[in-house]
Amino acid sequence: MALNRLGWILLLCGAGQASDWMRFRGPNGSGVADAKNLPQEIGPSSNVIWKAAVPPGHSSPILVGDRIFLTAAEGGKRVDAGRDKWVDEGGRLFTYAVHRANGEILWRQQVPRPRMERYQAANSPASPSAVSDGNSVFVFFGDFGLISYTLDGKERWRHPLGPFNNVNGHGSSPVVYGDNVILVCDSDTDSFLLAVDKHTGKVAWRTERPEVTRSYVTPAVYDPGDGPAQLIVPGAYHLHGYNAVTGEKLWFLRGLSWQPKSTPVVAGGLVYAHWWEAGGEAEGPAPETPPFRELLVKFDANKDGRIAKDELAADARLQRGFENTDLANDGFWDEQDWENSRARRASKNALLALRPKGTGELAESSIVWRMQKFLPNVPSPLVYEGVLYLVKDGGILTAVDARTGEILKQGRLPGALDTYYASPVAADGKVYLISQQGKATVLKAGPQWEVLHSADFEEEAYATPAIADGRIYLRTKRTLYCFGKK
Repeated sequence: MALNRLGWILLLCGAGQASDWMRFRGPNGSGVADAKNLPQEIGPSSNVIWKAAVPPGHSSPILVGDRIFLTAAEGGKRVDAGRDKWVDEGGRLFTYAVHRANGEILWRQQVPRPRMERYQAANSPASPSAVSDGNSVFVFFGDFGLISYTLDGKERWRHPLGPFNNVNGHGSSPVVYGDNVILVCDSDTDSFLLAVDKHTGKVAWRTERPEVTRSYVTPAVYDPGDGPAQLIVPGAYHLHGYNAVTGEKLWFLRGLSWQPKSTPVVAGGLVYAHWWEAGGEAEGPAPETPPFRELLVKFDANKDGRIAKDELAADARLQRGFENTDLANDGFWDEQDWENSRARRASKNALLALRPKGTGELAESSIVWRMQKFLPNVPSPLVYEGVLYLVKDGGILTAVDARTGEILKQGRLPGALDTYYASPVAADGKVYLISQQGKATVLKAGPQWEVLHSADFEEEAYATPAIADGRIYLRTKRTLYCFGKK
């Protein structure tokens, strides 16, 4: 029996077999598996099938056949680069293959590291997750680029990229669609969307994204039913839809927040995407900011068409924010820097449920509902059995009707009032969450969700768990766990 179009999209995006979880957050980035008979208690001493020591890294595990793939950064030491930023002094970058049955390390391969870029203190040089098409595995490191291996660890090709102008380091994971590996390469300057041939590593297409600055998003695929499959790519102040085969920009939305981190979710014929940044919660009209030409008249003392930090001495507020808005890190504001700053001041946090229609700038009628409060910083939304779940720093969990945007239940997760980087995942009527400090929570899924179990791993956790075949695979800072009913 032939696959329908949606079936092909899920297969080509890395959904694979029911027993696989072949990209960040599993099938099309949904965070949802069809696994059954999962444990309702997980913890260092609860339903542990095996555990294995692994080196640090924030990438999430993916599952392909009898293997788990993840990346790691080994050796070296962190060096303070100022303003809560770090670089690594020395150190190496690796891809690991681990046996799903027992946690045995099957192989590891080192990737070249021609440079050591800055990254935010809560980030890692090994943050992007691997992706697979079921036959090969593809990994990305901001300090090198893309590289592909066979499932047995033989290098197939390498495609160097960068350096990138992203002061927080990278977080975007590659995805597979058709014959291409696709990667969002957003930075404070020269952002672009890239597709390379998965067989050769050669560029298939490249689409520039001059409208956006830094982001840490991983795309998802949406099938409108009456047009080409679309890559859904959030960005700074924007949401874009691209032709998933050619990279052509199809449509866009504006007025959204800066530096998005979460993955969009496609469920029930709708696209769910969210942006959050400090300062984007304000209601009412955006504060007015003058155009760049007025700024030049007031501050450009030497009349060179740029503004240096010391020329802002008369305005302490502008001077304080100088480094964060000097996109090129060249010591000057130009018009692009200032226009980005204006867009940031006017942007609004939002969770959107939309049904993209048409081309160009989307009409407001494409948005089914919008929500501006109770939004996470990093974790992606989870849509499971008609309920959308959001976990916000402080352990605030909100359940929302995925069709209407109505808040169904909100509460704090007991014992897990913490910061969250890992995204929630679900299967078998349960939702699984883990906080930065390693506080895990299992929920009974539903509009009136209930806490089934809590545990403390006493170790930091940034990776999103993977689920398949009655097993949950969870990575903490130095340990990879496999949980299941024994």
